[in-house]
Amino acid sequence: MTFSPSSQPDLDWSQIRETIKLLTVSVAQVEGSMKAGDESVSALADSFTGMVEDMKNIHQLLSGFQQSESRDQALTHCEATQHKIYSAIVAFQFYDRLQQCLQHVSNNLKGLSIIIDTPHRLYNPAEWYKFQESIRNQYTMESEKVMFDAIHQGKSVDEALALFQQANRQSDDDEIELF
Repeated sequence: MTFSPSSQPDLDWSQIRETIKLLTVSVAQVEGSMKAGDESVSALADSFTGMVEDMKNIHQLLSGFQQSESRDQALTHCEATQHKIYSAIVAFQFYDRLQQCLQHVSNNLKGLSIIIDTPHRLYNPAEWYKFQESIRNQYTMESEKVMFDAIHQGKSVDEALALFQQANRQSDDDEIELF
């Protein structure tokens, strides 16, 4: 069966099918971006892993040289570079978090498409509630749950993001106190 597109609507045109198409495009964009980003980050991670190994070898070679001011300066620079590389590797952890978030978005859009495309689910509040709870239960950070709850309480995106950031800061403060 062929459905009419929004550019040439007829009696068979449906805003639900158009919504599903737009959601599907969004899923494809998110998943395509994640794949491209994953390849780039993998290449960077491999490069940094190689640099760590090279710096370790340089450090071992320098340590074997006779002690001198030049050798000690080179070792100091080597150690400083190793620390910078380790800091960069830790900074890459943002990507894991970003990818997890985008995967949630992709899964949520797919789930939303399924609900919209299934009439007995589309008009069933219990199905929507179950779907919303499955989304909320995916979240691993309390700040995500705070943002989700704020949106469902009718807060604006800006208000929800402010609460999200506040919860993140509180979480960071709590983590610092634990050490």
